[in-house]
Amino acid sequence: MDRLKRARAAAALKGLASRFLRQTQGNVAMMFAMALPVLLMITLGAIDIHQASKVKAQLQDALDAAALAAARSTFTDDVNINKAGLAALKANMPGYFGEASDDTANFVLLNNRVTGEATVNVKVLVANVVLPPYGKLLDDFLPVSTRSEVLRASRNVEVAMVLDTTGSMSGSIGDLRDAANELVKIVVQDQQSPFYSRAAVAPYDWAVKLDASATLPGTLAKAARGDLRGPTDINAVGYLERALDITSVSRARPAVVTVSNHGLQSGQGVLITGVNNTTDLNDNTYKITRIDENRFSLDGSDTRSASRAATRGTAQKCIMADCSLVVTSTRHGLSDDEYVYIEGVSGLGRRTNSVPNVNGNHVQVKVLDADRFSLAGLYGPSYRDYGSGGQAYCASRGCHYFVFRNASNTYSRLPATNCVSERTGEDAYKDTAPGVAPVGRVYATNCNSQPIMPLTSVRGDLEDRIDALGAAGNTAGQIGIAWGWYLVSPTFGSIFTGDGQPAPYDTSRTLKAVVLMTDGEFNAPYCEDVAANTGGRSTSRIHCAATNGDPFQQAVKLCDGMRAQNIVVYTVGFNLGNATGRVGVVDTALDVMRACATNEDTHFFKADSGTDLKDAFRAIGRDITRLRIAR
Repeated sequence: MDRLKRARAAAALKGLASRFLRQTQGNVAMMFAMALPVLLMITLGAIDIHQASKVKAQLQDALDAAALAAARSTFTDDVNINKAGLAALKANMPGYFGEASDDTANFVLLNNRVTGEATVNVKVLVANVVLPPYGKLLDDFLPVSTRSEVLRASRNVEVAMVLDTTGSMSGSIGDLRDAANELVKIVVQDQQSPFYSRAAVAPYDWAVKLDASATLPGTLAKAARGDLRGPTDINAVGYLERALDITSVSRARPAVVTVSNHGLQSGQGVLITGVNNTTDLNDNTYKITRIDENRFSLDGSDTRSASRAATRGTAQKCIMADCSLVVTSTRHGLSDDEYVYIEGVSGLGRRTNSVPNVNGNHVQVKVLDADRFSLAGLYGPSYRDYGSGGQAYCASRGCHYFVFRNASNTYSRLPATNCVSERTGEDAYKDTAPGVAPVGRVYATNCNSQPIMPLTSVRGDLEDRIDALGAAGNTAGQIGIAWGWYLVSPTFGSIFTGDGQPAPYDTSRTLKAVVLMTDGEFNAPYCEDVAANTGGRSTSRIHCAATNGDPFQQAVKLCDGMRAQNIVVYTVGFNLGNATGRVGVVDTALDVMRACATNEDTHFFKADSGTDLKDAFRAIGRDITRLRIAR
């Protein structure tokens, strides 16, 4: 960059000199000769000044951190305060404060306040190289000084970064990683006592992921959205009960069966096997009409074509009138018409491809009792005998699977994930503990984003999580914002452990901040734990509209709730352009970023490039640090 600036400056000066030299008047040539050194020094010296200003900004950050480290130490004398501050300063400014340098720094403690002053000498890059001997009017170095003061009665810092990792960020995800790591480097200090500084990360795409696994039951997911109803073991599957001995079957329409004391009622089903003469009845099921205690007719049958009446056979009663399969599963907990998902059963192979499989299928049930239910529509004779094993999963909200009517007006089955969606009801825009008001579940085909990271002071862990961020999916910014709040909320944060548990709300003791970043419109609201029907036909979207309504409005309400708890909210709009939608209505991401910021003039950052993004996060990190520094 400095080489490019020097080349441009030299080209400009060359052109200027050529124009002056073409002048024939002596006065102009004389004036140019006299002015040229000054013009060159001013022009090229600006490059040195720019370099010096960059070093000054770095020095200010390093001095702030060093003064804070000295203030956090247990020393009470100036000698050791100075040693602590200087050690931290050297660590953050490795190119300066060497033994042979003229750089100076001093830290003193007075009235419970640590004051740090530092001066470094910035090597002149241009003037003395290009313009000797005129450049020697300046020194070989430009001195840069700054000052920082820290009250020993400082505050803890808790900051959550809400990061947009949606598909539109795919070309800029590296810039986002760098930007977030810059903030961590500035905010999270090495010295963690007597005051700590911790950061948390809440990546989001079309949802927020809480645990590393996508689908296995996760600890945080369970705590936040509640436990899921688990499966019950299958002990038996069949469709027949007791067998009855047939003594005769008439040649009639319908056929009349004689069984002594059959005990059947009209409408019940039977399977006929082993009859002689009227053999067309064999291996078929019929609903019966009771005639008396010893006779019943087979609805829809016709045995008139038989040569003679049957004299033997078996009538086996179906458990269900339609002879559908019945599952025995102790304390299954299902309700009539609820869906069940079956897996892991051996046996029950299909006798014909025209019927659905039992394994890997969802079916509505009819409950017989606490331990038995039927699989509606799965006709028993179409399946081979049950072997062993298997599990029955309920398939409604709150279960491991959910069967729902989708936006294409058919039915879909999706598994529960360790991602979460919006909280609904009167606590939707509060930080109420999840044990009182759980957040929404997410039923989806995948949940592949990086999980959240609760508050921690371990920079390496934060950097690892940030470096693993990818980019995919739609934008549920309203859910990301909610989790930015939850990560620093002492009320909701009771689900976290150790350092991850936020401190109580008390601005005199702990500064809490949330950084919100997005690059696109919020387009992923939910209804009944599934992506809402936001337009178009889709089997992965539910038929209903978003329960909480417009996601932009949701976002602003959450920000209002945060600020009411004195949480400082910074916002970064990345590549959002200037579109603001309808006048007076928050209906674009740019509107949300402006409305959410604690102060639009000082806490909202508009970034149009990767460099801008990193500059914004760096500025936010500095501001968070300085909020507890008296200058």
